[in-house]
Formats: sequence, C-alpha cells, structure tokens
Amino acid sequence: MTPREARHAERSREGHPLVDRILGVYNADGGIVGELRYIIGHALGTVSCALCDITHSPVRRKREWDAFVAALGIPVDLRHLNELDDREQAAVGSSAPVVLVEHGGVLEPLLDAAQLEALDGSVSAFEVAVRAALADLSRGSAPAP
Repeated sequence: MTPREARHAERSREGHPLVDRILGVYNADGGIVGELRYIIGHALGTVSCALCDITHSPVRRKREWDAFVAALGIPVDLRHLNELDDREQAAVGSSAPVVLVEHGGVLEPLLDAAQLEALDGSVSAFEVAVRAALADLSRGSAPAP
C-alpha cells in the first residue's frame, strides 16, 4: 500500500474518504501591501473576511485554530487571493472567502461565504460545520453551497 493509499484508508475510517486537503481562501491579498490594505479596510468597515475572523485574532492566528487543524487529520491550506494557482482560482471564482475540499483531483466548495459569516468568528462552530460537511461528502451528498 502506498503512503497515499494508507492516508485514504485512514480517512475512510475517520469518515473523510478520499479527501486530499481542505483549502481555505481569504477575501484578501497576501503580502505586506495586501495585509495593510485589509487592515485599513477592515478598520474602516469597507472590507471583511469571515475566514480571517475564524482563523485569526486581531494580533495573531488563534491557538484553537492550530489545535483544530492538528486534530482534523486532513491537510488544511490557507491562501490569499493573490496566492492561488490557476486551478484554485477557477474553483474560487468570485466567491471568497470560501472553504474548498479537494478529492479525486477536484476542488469543490465545502463552506461558502454566507456559511462562514454565520459562524461569527468561532473556531468551534467552524469545526462543527466542517465535520458535518465532510460527513455529507462521505455519504455521497454534495457539500452544502
């Protein structure tokens, strides 16, 4: 059994069949200029990112976020809009922030902007939503849009 097949077998036991990774996409550009633009826009109320609110406190990444990712057992990548490759950009379109799931080489939405907003910055609520969406995926249901 290859390492990839072993990961898939383990995830199947955990209820996450064939999930290669989760990709969270912020509604912001990365880098110094992108970060400053977001901070200023957020302070002025002209820019928001519900995924940013879930993963970060005003000062740093939340410790509970790191604990969630470590316990999930699926790689979680977080990207800014200007860090996406062409395939990721095509999957995101104009829907950032968004959380995508990659399985079988396909990227599809797992949680959309409205669902992220409803979580009100809570890592624990995010965990519940992700686990429920993954359970739907493992049952063959399409992830909630």
